[in-house]
Amino acid sequence: MKKSIRMMLALLAVLSLFAAACGSDAEDVVESVQDTTDAAEDVADDTEAAEDTEAAEDTMSDVEVEASGATNVGLVYDIGGRGDLSFNDSAAAGLEKAAADLGWVTVEASPNDDGSNRAELLQLAADANDMVIAVGFLFAGDAAAAAAANPDTNFAVIDDAMLDFGTGEPVAPNAAGLVFAEEQGSFLVGAAAALKSETGKLGFIGGVCCFGLIEKFEAGFRQGALAVNPDIEIVVQYITDAPDFDGFNQPDQAKVIATTMYEDGADIIYHAAGGAGNGMFAAAKEYSEDNGTKVWGIGVDSDQYNTIGTVDASLQEYVLTSMLKRVDVAVFEVLKAQAEGNFIAGPQVYDLSVDGVGYSTTGGFVDDIVGDLDAFKAQIVSGAIEVATDPTTVGG
Repeated sequence: MKKSIRMMLALLAVLSLFAAACGSDAEDVVESVQDTTDAAEDVADDTEAAEDTEAAEDTMSDVEVEASGATNVGLVYDIGGRGDLSFNDSAAAGLEKAAADLGWVTVEASPNDDGSNRAELLQLAADANDMVIAVGFLFAGDAAAAAAANPDTNFAVIDDAMLDFGTGEPVAPNAAGLVFAEEQGSFLVGAAAALKSETGKLGFIGGVCCFGLIEKFEAGFRQGALAVNPDIEIVVQYITDAPDFDGFNQPDQAKVIATTMYEDGADIIYHAAGGAGNGMFAAAKEYSEDNGTKVWGIGVDSDQYNTIGTVDASLQEYVLTSMLKRVDVAVFEVLKAQAEGNFIAGPQVYDLSVDGVGYSTTGGFVDDIVGDLDAFKAQIVSGAIEVATDPTTVGG
């Protein structure tokens, strides 16, 4: 539409000048055409900017602030939005529960593909809501600025502590950080993989490397597997390196990586790759069918036996288990606290002790080892096992 506006205005400008060309030199006509075309392009640029602003405002336009209290929440997803069968969908589930159980009026938005309008979406959400939730650590800086600019609106960011590490204080009195012990849940699915593996070789696919988050998944998975079998082999590959975060949205690449791992002898692969992980499950199915054997994938964030079943039910039998990162619980709990007037700034940790992380049993594929996994869970909760967050510190 934007290109059409530009072309139409330029064409009208040229046509209008042909009528005046009879009494002008050709050079004057060319100059006039250029001047008028430039002016037309300026109008088009202004129109584009207006359209962008209007589209962003429309994102939050359906919700009006009610004077009766904190009942409106704006949730801004990570790139990809609803439908990732993982992180964003878990946040959506928590939002829906808050709407159903607590009466919250909700509105949702997703950033553009490069995330460049995060700050704008947060401000628009703050303009129309009493509470704003941002899904993902990439919002942290913009959320801190928005919290400072909107002191009467409370903010919560998933996967960032929202803590000033220099002072040890929250970055703002109206900013909460919802963080998770991903390494603890990953330990349990690592143990499950080692207990179930028949080849003694496992795989790990990370969406994006080396910014301190996905490495926690790898570290826990590695430590859990080695706790069961100190001789087990674990192969690791990340799709992209930060600051390129597109690895979370590359299922085709995850499928290629997983296929190679299966061909090289891994029979169970754990992914921490967001929407890209769907490619791993597709690879498990294809490899199993082509080779007359059975290989598995382990999901992340949500119970992917259920979520992936909404896309392709034939993939469910390849989901051994999933590491549950209860983003839905965190979203619901922070909204519950807000509604009760108990909002707390700074980090709020969701670990095994509060079932903020865990593992799924849907499908029944790990029913025979639940006792082993729960024993590991008890040791982690008691402190008898301390789970690492840095994979380079885990042997094997």
